[in-house]
Amino acid sequence: MANHIRWGVISTARIGRVRVIPAIQQSSNGRVVAIASRNLETAQAVAGELHIPTAYGSYEALLNDPNIDAIYNPLPNSEHAEWSIRCAEAGKPTLCEKPLARDAAEAQQMVDAFAQRGVPFAEAFMYRFHPQTIKVRELLAEGRIGDVQLINSAFTFTLTQENNIRLSKDLAGGALMDVGCYCVNVMRLLTGEEPIRVQAFANFGEKSDVDESLVGLLQFPSGVLGHFDCGLRSYRANYYEIRGSAGRILVEEAFTMRPGHAYTIKLWQGEDYQEFKTPAVDHHQLMAEDFADALLNHRPPRFPAQDAVENMRVIDQLLASARQHA
Repeated sequence: MANHIRWGVISTARIGRVRVIPAIQQSSNGRVVAIASRNLETAQAVAGELHIPTAYGSYEALLNDPNIDAIYNPLPNSEHAEWSIRCAEAGKPTLCEKPLARDAAEAQQMVDAFAQRGVPFAEAFMYRFHPQTIKVRELLAEGRIGDVQLINSAFTFTLTQENNIRLSKDLAGGALMDVGCYCVNVMRLLTGEEPIRVQAFANFGEKSDVDESLVGLLQFPSGVLGHFDCGLRSYRANYYEIRGSAGRILVEEAFTMRPGHAYTIKLWQGEDYQEFKTPAVDHHQLMAEDFADALLNHRPPRFPAQDAVENMRVIDQLLASARQHA
């Protein structure tokens, strides 16, 4: 491995092409050396576009390449488990897109497959690596807004194509799986707790039968209450707000921060108001660098894979509640 990690990518998914592969190529300790698609011509086209040396016409061929140190898996949600487990069986450390699986049971099978073989595994929630998220956690740890009482979050956007995989029940689509998973994750991250009660209401598409918009409520052991909304049919929003006994924090661009843009955390303490500017970074790059650094220095990734299972447990409960109330 020398001083960098050689990455292979299974699938030519847009998130990989547009965000993660360019981020790895800009990283200090990694480079993408191969990409695979079920169609060799597709793989070759993307490889040429992104200057990737090797293209494969099957995922198996990529996994059999001894010159690949780690795998990035941006396949549809429904295929995360099968191919991540195959990565584990091939001894390839893997960074898998979120949400980790179709449900918590499947996610646990994935985590266990890597743990049993001693192979590193992580979920690709990139926003956790952004200085903005790290600063908010510091402000909370310092007690800057007193005792946290309420967390409110939203992640919505409007789909432009009706054949989008997010509207496919077979591919484990839906608003909660695609974007609501961030809202759940950030509440768990900021509280450091697992919710003890959840409830959800959703609008399920007549054609898609997936939750195209959903609102959720979470109650945490400490007494913190969380509420969020997510949707595939609403104007774009991605934020969270934390209200405590002595102040309030607002993060207006919370999950999909763009490289080259600086962001601002807003803090109210009584009558005082402060802003904290965060540097312009690529959080996908920071995520990839952390995973590569973990491999190079034989340490665990920053966030344990089991966290992804716990996130899926909450998602399972919310979807069950939404179906019950539908």
